[in-house]
Amino acid sequence: MDPEFHEKVRRTISGAVPTMDAAELKEKLQNLRIFDAREREEYEVSHIPGAEYIGYKNFDIKSLANIPKDTPIVLYCSIGYRSEKIGEKLLAKGFTNVFNLYGSIFEWVNRGYPVVNFSGEEVKKVHTYNKEWSRWVDENQAQKIW
Repeated sequence: MDPEFHEKVRRTISGAVPTMDAAELKEKLQNLRIFDAREREEYEVSHIPGAEYIGYKNFDIKSLANIPKDTPIVLYCSIGYRSEKIGEKLLAKGFTNVFNLYGSIFEWVNRGYPVVNFSGEEVKKVHTYNKEWSRWVDENQAQKIW
């Protein structure tokens, strides 16, 4: 991991939600629920395979009403801030097995792990939120869109 990116993540998230490393998530993809806490536009460009969109600005806890509180859940966004905030809400509502993907989709893509678009096709691009944030995505791993 890029030490500058690690420092950015460390300064951005509080640690209020336990984190999971991208390599661990890759191993466990089939055994948990993955939720994307970015905006719909970001999700449609690309997301982690199997991830479900829950958003951030318009997140509604009621959308998770049918999920048992002990279900393993991993949340992600761009680098971890928005997903941590959603994770805090889930923990406050009694969910007990919630994780924030450390470095989120940027770390996932930087490790060369696959992402898919809204049609489920593997793509080599990621929505980087804006030009400033795009510096944290390795241009050799993905085309940057904002």
